[in-house]
Amino acid sequence: MRNAAARSNLLVPEVREVMDIRQASDYLGISPDTLYKYASEGFVPAFKLGNRWRFKRSRLDEWMDQQSGMNTPAMDPEAKKPVKAAL
Repeated sequence: MRNAAARSNLLVPEVREVMDIRQASDYLGISPDTLYKYASEGFVPAFKLGNRWRFKRSRLDEWMDQQSGMNTPAMDPEAKKPVKAAL
């Protein structure tokens, strides 16, 4: 039983609160090069520790929620604009 638990841990990578660029890119599902560019441009929440980029998981989660529109107020379905008929 103990060996099975140890093997299952190998399949699931550990997600830490503070991640380096490789861990954060795996977490976000993008390449490290793309994440480096996004961090340099200020597009994703990141900070430098020395000369290396670091990413807090909780800040990335909040950022993803904002990007996906989860923090926007719910729209009333009746308030949608009508679609114009094609001529």
